[in-house]
Amino acid sequence: MSDVYDLHIDTDVTVQLSDCEREDAQAVFDVLDAAYRLEDMTAPGPQAATEPCPTVWTATFDTAGGEHRQMSPAHLSATVGVTLTGGYHAVDEVEKVLATGFDVRSRHTVSGDQEREARLLLASR
Repeated sequence: MSDVYDLHIDTDVTVQLSDCEREDAQAVFDVLDAAYRLEDMTAPGPQAATEPCPTVWTATFDTAGGEHRQMSPAHLSATVGVTLTGGYHAVDEVEKVLATGFDVRSRHTVSGDQEREARLLLASR
């Protein structure tokens, strides 16, 4: 087996959540973590800042080990912007999992040679 397959290049999806509360980021990652093994998640930022500042929450999920089970809808306090980056099939799989827990609206998709970027808006059902 080659190193490319060992690295799960085609099955990894990077999930970025921007300008959302810590609790909303946790709700999104909880839904994904229930379906996929969490590979990497940046350390949470400070609990409170003295000035408003943008925050991006990032995690990488390996979709190869996904358990395709029904998820309960999760609650979000506000709409959350999500950017998914990875292989075509893997990004599609993550979108399906997110749709089990949230109302998902597609904002924009960019397709490359071997990778796809999807920008979504998530809301509570």
